[in-house]
Amino acid sequence: MAVLIRVLDLQAALPGIRRMRRWGHRALDTAPGERALDVGSGTGSEVLEFARRVGDRGEAVGVDPNPAMLAAARERAAAAGVEARFVEGDAYRLPFEDDSFDVVRCERVYQHLDDPTAATAEIARVLRPGGRALLVDTDWQTAILHPGDPAVVARMTAAMLDTTPNATAGRSLRGLLVAAGFDIDDMGSEAVIWDPVTVRPMFDQLGRRALANGVITQQERDDLTAAIDAGIAIGDYLLSVTMFAVLAHLPPRR
Repeated sequence: MAVLIRVLDLQAALPGIRRMRRWGHRALDTAPGERALDVGSGTGSEVLEFARRVGDRGEAVGVDPNPAMLAAARERAAAAGVEARFVEGDAYRLPFEDDSFDVVRCERVYQHLDDPTAATAEIARVLRPGGRALLVDTDWQTAILHPGDPAVVARMTAAMLDTTPNATAGRSLRGLLVAAGFDIDDMGSEAVIWDPVTVRPMFDQLGRRALANGVITQQERDDLTAAIDAGIAIGDYLLSVTMFAVLAHLPPRR
């Protein structure tokens, strides 16, 4: 769990992730006194941002299926002196009553879901009429890895697309929200560029997965590793992937 938290912290520090999150909070415009929910809250950083925005009269809540992650988020909230609540649950069965929240955000969860339609229906259920939702996710088909043999990189990317439940989630967010009865208010995107500290773990993960699935050979992985390391050493490297965000609201009931 410590490794996962470290990876999430490194990703959160990437300029592209920071820009996307700032844009999302500005778009949601969470106000004092509102109730705000972060689905898949992870380390709790965005729940703490919600808490700062809703103030003492509001409530900031995070939901996550991982008890160890919830414990880490609670520790960080306590250390920051921020009032926030963290609840165990998953995107398919949010442990809240209907019409519980004014604002719901969900970042980089949909790519892991087999049934994103059900998760979107749950978000709609817990939002009050007029409530706002922000979905943010990645489209891994937009990934760029340089340097290296383009054919090997393409096979690695294809393997990841085949083994990730919803690898192109970012492109589907708008349609999912519309189908669930939301009105779309805005959209944003960011090509997140990974720095050397985060490039290597991501590349290693892609390489292990492709090798295990027989998509590349050990020699191809070794050659690609050498190319990436040489590129990083001289500053000639790139790993990027595009994230998309969709802001929407539930229209008032008739």
